[in-house]
Parts: sequence; structure tokens; C-alpha cells
Amino acid sequence: MGVRGGNAVSRRQILRLAGTGLGLAVLGAGAVGCGPGADEPEPAGSATPGGDKNGDAFTTPPPGTAPEPLWQADTANTVLSGSAALAVVDGLVLVSGDPLVGRDAVSGKEKWKRTGVTTPGAGLIIGGGTLYLASAEYDGDVVGLDPATGKETWRSRLGDEYQQPRPIAADEGHVYVLAGILEKDFSTPNNVLAAIDTASGEVTWREQRDAGTEEYGINAAVVGGRLVYTDYRENVTVRDTATGRQIWTKKISQSNRRHFAVHDELVVVADGQHLRAFALSGGKERWSLTTEEFSRFNDPHLLDGVLYASDTARALWAVDPATGKKIWHNEDLRDTATQAWQFVKAGGTLYGATEFDKDGGVHAFDAATGKLRWTYNDGTGDIQQWYVAAAGDRLAVMHGKRLYALPAV
Repeated sequence: MGVRGGNAVSRRQILRLAGTGLGLAVLGAGAVGCGPGADEPEPAGSATPGGDKNGDAFTTPPPGTAPEPLWQADTANTVLSGSAALAVVDGLVLVSGDPLVGRDAVSGKEKWKRTGVTTPGAGLIIGGGTLYLASAEYDGDVVGLDPATGKETWRSRLGDEYQQPRPIAADEGHVYVLAGILEKDFSTPNNVLAAIDTASGEVTWREQRDAGTEEYGINAAVVGGRLVYTDYRENVTVRDTATGRQIWTKKISQSNRRHFAVHDELVVVADGQHLRAFALSGGKERWSLTTEEFSRFNDPHLLDGVLYASDTARALWAVDPATGKKIWHNEDLRDTATQAWQFVKAGGTLYGATEFDKDGGVHAFDAATGKLRWTYNDGTGDIQQWYVAAAGDRLAVMHGKRLYALPAV
């Protein structure tokens, strides 16, 4: 287990803020590597270089020791963007916020910056090489940007009927949006899912959702002609991307507000004490895996053909996504207050970003066994959710309004 040097902190201090919906978005230079700026923040927009700037092989740190950041920068991140707050596209790190900035993953330098381009809390929805965002003018438009330059390359003018359309997913042919429908009394009691053709900018189809469904809390993905999404009403739903026709919907016991996984013809969701896999074609349950009593699973991630998920007992699972059979179950973090909610993989290492915990950070696990190798924490004590994204031989890591690049070692 990673050693936490420096200041003495209670490792049993559990700060459970995830249930409040704030996500809808360690210590000391001893053994866990305190990043630069732990004592004093860097000026806004600055990047502090370090390590290997040329992308050559990095040195693997001793067991229990986290690497130092290669650079760091301030961001305009808010807690409103959920899991789509951080993205890496073709070597550029993007963070949701105003201004919206594209930053080189190797050097940390700004490549472009756009102010007033989208609404607060907009998620980074990328499909077909385009970044889709709701217009900051609140005019019903959806705009598309080139992630490499930040320049606008596409716009759909939906008009006043669609109130605050928000992209939730995209593919080569369509961007899928959730929008309120304006009534004659200017109320918006109903909302719809709509598909906008990326060639013409016209609405291909729109489907009204059930009365009482919220316009937020949607987590969506497009897979093989299917639009899959979960919502705050504790449903998992699949629609045909060509017509919008609902193929099936299932009630689950808890909201999946951040992430689910899709493997071949299966969609896997965390449902309280269970991981459950449903057939994309008809919704039939194919397998279910149960964690221990009084615990529940967090968001599953599929990486290199393996399903990874943590649970609230702070154990980590690797699962065969086709069968639901356990590959390994590691309890290295049992005596800590941290659990990972977001995962990426580089080489033989699995990286997990933790939730709202000042003692959390980014964990590095041996992907073959789940053994904890090291934990990076910036030492700020900021109770904000951590994010991690793979960027070649680097990791883009975000904590509050700070962005770091770590070597993927």
C-alpha cells in the first residue's frame, strides 16, 4: 500500500459527498509525491514544466512512490460537468469551462482558447472528430468545434422551440441532444431526445420522454446503431439511432449518473449491490455479480477487454464482461477512506481517480492483480472530485481547478 508521508491525517475520515449530486463532474514529497504548487498555486493559465518533455521513456518510481507532475495549470472547471469534464483528443487536453482551452499534453502549453463559447457546466461531447456544445447564446443552437483549433466548424439552428438543447452523445452521423419543449405559456413541462443530422444540421427524429423525467442526470453512449442512456429516474434505456424508437427500458435500483460499460452486445450497469449485464438487442439480463453485504458497486469501466469497478467497501474488482465471472478482487484500500470512480489504463497499469476525499487522488494499480502501486495527491486538501484521462505515455489529471500531467508509470 502507498505510504502517505508529511502531514498526519486521519485515514478513516470519510467525506461522502457523492450522493449530493455535486458530481453532475496524495500527500508530501515523501512516498506519495506531492505535486508542484502544493504550497502556493501557480498563476492562472501557467504551466510548470518538469520531467521528460520529449516524450521519451519515464523512470518507474520505487514501490509506494508516486511520480512528480510534468506540468500543471489552472483551469475554469466547475463541478457541473460530471464525467465529461475532462477529455484528451489527438494529444490535446480539454477541460470544460469558460474559457474553454485546448492544451498540449506534452508541454502543457495553450494551443487555443475560446471565451463565451458554451453554457456553464457543458460536458465535452465528441463524435466524428467534432466537439459538440450547446450555444452560449441560449438560442437553441448546437455548435461544433474542431478540437485541434477550437474553431467553429458546424452549427445547427434549432430555433426557439427547443429550450437549452444539451448534447449527450455523438457519432459520425448524428449528435444527440436533450431539450425542453417550449409551450404556449412559455413553460417547459416536457423534454425530448432528438437526433440532429451532422451533414444538414436538421432534426432527424425527436422522441418525447415520459412526464416527470428530468432534463439532467443523463449518461449516454452510442454503440452499433443503439443510443444507450441511464437517468436520475433509475432507468436504463436503449433506442434505435436511425429512428429514435425505444427498443427497451429497464428499471434499476439506483441512478447511474456517471458511467456504464458496453461490451459486444451487452450493456453493464452498476445497480446497488450488483453489476448487471443486459442484452442490447432486447434487454434480457445475461449475468449479475454481487458484492458483499452493505456495499454497492461504483461505475464500471471496460478497458482492454476487462471490466473494472470499485465498491463502497473500497475493494477493486476485475471482471470478465462476457460472463460476469470475477478475475480478481483486491482489498488493498480497505483501511483507507478512498475509492476510485473513474479508470483508464496504460500498459500494465490501471489508474483510478477518486471521489470527494482530501486523502484521495489518482491510484496506480497493477492491472493483472489489482495491487496498489502508488497514489498521487497534490496535497492541497481540496475536497473536490478527481478526474483522469489517458494521453499516450502521460495522464491528464484534474482536481478542482488544477490540471496536471503525470507520467504513466
